[in-house]
Amino acid sequence: MVGVESDFGVVRQVMVKPVIDRQREHQANERTFLAWLRTSIALIGFGFAIARFGLFLRQIQLAVTQKPVATNSIFTSENLGVSLVIFGIIVICLAAWRYNQVFWQIERGNYRPNRLLVWIMAGVVTILGSLSIPLVLWRDSSISPPIDDSKIPSKPRRQAFLDKNSWHY
Repeated sequence: MVGVESDFGVVRQVMVKPVIDRQREHQANERTFLAWLRTSIALIGFGFAIARFGLFLRQIQLAVTQKPVATNSIFTSENLGVSLVIFGIIVICLAAWRYNQVFWQIERGNYRPNRLLVWIMAGVVTILGSLSIPLVLWRDSSISPPIDDSKIPSKPRRQAFLDKNSWHY
């Protein structure tokens, strides 16, 4: 309530409605949406990197050991990477849905925060992150180390080359 003095010196009490700054609320909603969007892009990027890096490591191992690489058919870096990519796509969809829901709540003036969605996202990211730990720490014990040529008694490589290609006059 605000006291307002009229032309005759009489003070009247007038009710003033608080001005709601919807523009700031909508901008905050957009910033939140963009944060979720960046998170989903990061999830997709990490998933792609994990899947491709696992494939790269398997190819390197095959090239070094000349043996096919035995992998667990379910728990692989490719599956974890694909899971992260799929989850990133789901996060984009949920972010757009939540943005629209909050937009209309701001317009109606009945905004309600949704803590359940935050807990679900945190839980899924924690689970997927935890699944990456064994992939990082796991080493295949059947990998034979590369052969160290320095321990094999033989002619030096340069001498062996010269013996093959020596010129006789």
